[in-house]
Amino acid sequence: MGRGWGRGAAILALLALPAQAQDAPAGLFAATNKQDLPEIILSAGEPLGPPWVLKSGTYYEVEITSDGSQELALSGPDFFRAIWIDEIVIEGLEIRPLGLDSVEFDEAGTMEIGFIAIKPGTYTLRTPQGGETQTLRITIE
Repeated sequence: MGRGWGRGAAILALLALPAQAQDAPAGLFAATNKQDLPEIILSAGEPLGPPWVLKSGTYYEVEITSDGSQELALSGPDFFRAIWIDEIVIEGLEIRPLGLDSVEFDEAGTMEIGFIAIKPGTYTLRTPQGGETQTLRITIE
């Protein structure tokens, strides 16, 4: 008799929880804490885009696409150490790195990086041989 009541009480307790608490992640991974950033397009001699202003503790996703015009890298060791990388997705494959200095495209393609901005400061992402026009300035507040 006691066994059936214990299971029933557990089920009732779960039903009493708000639907959001049962189905959605909370805190840093909550949908309300996620923002998409403008895509970064890597192309020979082309600018990377306007500056970003990020908020510490917010989850961001960015797509980085190379048009294949030449072999291009995107470097930013200081920036990559100021964020926590959740995952990098390339053609449906998920990579969960401990750290990152740069990414490189040998041919055309797209990767998506999901991360949480952590350490406030001013950072840059740049193509190593691209000069100032191929630099993306990033501020984490």
